[in-house]
Amino acid sequence: MKAMILAAGLGTRLRPLTNDRPKALVEVAGHTLLEIAIARLRKFGVREVIINAHHFSSLIADYLKLKNNFNMRVEISQEDVLLDTGGGLKKAAWFFLEDQSKAPFILHNVDVISTIDLGLMLESHQQNKSLATLAVQDRKTSRYLLFNEQMQLCGRRIVKEQKTEMAKLTEQPKELAFTGIHIISPRLLEMMSEDGIFSIVESYLRLAGQGEKILGYRTEDAYWRDLGKPENIKAAAQDLKDHVFKID
Repeated sequence: MKAMILAAGLGTRLRPLTNDRPKALVEVAGHTLLEIAIARLRKFGVREVIINAHHFSSLIADYLKLKNNFNMRVEISQEDVLLDTGGGLKKAAWFFLEDQSKAPFILHNVDVISTIDLGLMLESHQQNKSLATLAVQDRKTSRYLLFNEQMQLCGRRIVKEQKTEMAKLTEQPKELAFTGIHIISPRLLEMMSEDGIFSIVESYLRLAGQGEKILGYRTEDAYWRDLGKPENIKAAAQDLKDHVFKID
């Protein structure tokens, strides 16, 4: 199975930890965020990974060489300009299309940690014949994805901008927080008509409006933490010490 780790961001929320390194190499109790993400993916059968990089990208390449690519096939998708999630995936599409495989792949933010069962999530994705399956939770966030009763994506709400965008009309949509973990069918890659710098959510909303299955997958029973701030790194280190989660 293949995966992409989104690691190209500047890590501004993590400063000063990212003053001399990319966020992928920030550590939780001696383990880099990249190592933690790769360990999670390896546990669920991923053996080929592509990582997008921009900020201090040479340090990521050196780190992977030092670690012997964690005994996996690892490619780096260099972004001279930050392309956001959608643009980054589109640039790396060759990695998933090279063997014409129809197998789903995982898209995973480097700055999140969780115990979400990716195996069960993959089963749900395949059973529902989804174009994309998004791990979501019922918690507070600044950006909500909106779903109908069938857990089909129908819109999004950005709290700070007081902005709601609907892809399809739905009575009383459910507001859920996205975890930064997706399972995607490769056919999505050829349906991404957006170009340049764009969020993958833009593609999801457009395709959902056209009737494609972009489904939410509820994961409230799993541990999840955003690692985008220094205080969250400290909290995750304590969670690791308390055996709330483990690094496989």
